[in-house]
Amino acid sequence: MSSSTGPILAGPGLAGSGIPAEGTAPGQPKATRKLLIRTWGCQMNVYDSGRMADILAPLGYAPTERPEEADMVILNTCHIREKASEKVFSDLGRLRETKKERAAEGRQTIIAVAGCVAQAEGAEITTRAPWVDIVLGPQTYHRLPEMVARASRAAGAVIETDFPAEDKFDHLPEVRAPQGPVAFLTIQEGCDKFCSFCVVPYTRGAEFSRPAAAIIAEARQLASNGAREIALLGQNVNAWAGDSPDGKNWRLARLLRELAEIPGVARLRYTTSHPRDMDDDLIAAHGEIPSLMPYLHLPVQSGSDKVLVAMNRGHKADLYFRLADRLREARPDLALTSDFIVGHPGETPADFDATMKLVERVGFAGAYSFKYSARPGTPAASQPFTVAETDKDSRLQTLQALLRQQQDDFNRACVGRVVDVLITGTGRHPGQVAGRSPWLQPVHASGAAPVGAVVPMKLQAANPNSLSATFLPENPTSDPLAHEESAAA
Repeated sequence: MSSSTGPILAGPGLAGSGIPAEGTAPGQPKATRKLLIRTWGCQMNVYDSGRMADILAPLGYAPTERPEEADMVILNTCHIREKASEKVFSDLGRLRETKKERAAEGRQTIIAVAGCVAQAEGAEITTRAPWVDIVLGPQTYHRLPEMVARASRAAGAVIETDFPAEDKFDHLPEVRAPQGPVAFLTIQEGCDKFCSFCVVPYTRGAEFSRPAAAIIAEARQLASNGAREIALLGQNVNAWAGDSPDGKNWRLARLLRELAEIPGVARLRYTTSHPRDMDDDLIAAHGEIPSLMPYLHLPVQSGSDKVLVAMNRGHKADLYFRLADRLREARPDLALTSDFIVGHPGETPADFDATMKLVERVGFAGAYSFKYSARPGTPAASQPFTVAETDKDSRLQTLQALLRQQQDDFNRACVGRVVDVLITGTGRHPGQVAGRSPWLQPVHASGAAPVGAVVPMKLQAANPNSLSATFLPENPTSDPLAHEESAAA
């Protein structure tokens, strides 16, 4: 829940993705090869990395964090941030040397580039880095076993960046390695909004919603593997509209109600949403489903109606104001976070002032904020009304100062409250546990509790990046599963 100007990085290996560092999933053959996956970008990329590990496990690949022992390396990339491809090629340069050293020892190394940079750059990657063996887009990773076989026996790179006719989810293995107490579940991919600054429609394709039955089955499996919190993912997740077991077309609110009934699932979240897809049922669900956490990431990008039109967002600031009011009426303790871009072509000082007024009017518990940077092929990239870099820098600093103040105010307002904390692991210091609040804040406390337990704690202090808490004296809990786990421990 912090303002950020950089990408999320889960790596090396699968750190942060919930994939264990060693071993194989239950029922898989003994691992004979090592796999390193480095993941940049959004939570959907983290999910995709986990699924690629699942796909390769039957081939004998077990995760590693050490490039020198990896028989296969996958760079799962993001194209949202500026200079994303250059960072990939920098990493590929280092991997080239590792590949040479392993080859001198008679060991093969398959190097693959996946994700949105792969989709956008395609064959250009192998032109610049001919030691890359596989280039695959986000919609083709279900074909990885075939690609690995082709790369192992033939000279030349394997490039798969088409948008296949078949649904990749129908070809993914059912058995997945446990993700831990917090699990990601992709329910929707692609985007039909075509915002002027965004490459997602070109790298992820058109909007696609998975069938409800497949999502429910995967959620049940995640719960059986120990997931207590499930985060539903999509480029426009609240645009999800899937075929249901009753033959109807469900929207997201109906799916959330079904998932809330799965035994063991204590918490539900969804990200990332678009204001145009926040329907009445979904707003109501925030006040009616106890396990739906009081936290919503709802990007607005700008507070200026003129800029919103230039961005092709399809809504004005007034819609965002009304949505914020209605959501907080449905769930008074709801925390809103958002995304902002400053310096979009044509943005004037008055337009930026409108963004600042929107932030002041709505109030956010956190946000991601960025300077506009052109993406080749997007409509905004050809607009002539560019904003000077010095103005972008000044505006971003001003915006981030306000967003940081609002985040600090929100965190301080939580101090003194008793809230349920989901235990996710051990803390930095001996004798500590770490967890997350209903508002996604990191929480740490001295004491012991099993991973996956949902334990009431009193929040004692707001730190720059986390909250300090204490267990209640009797350590009670209203969470039956957490109580049973504590008793068993």
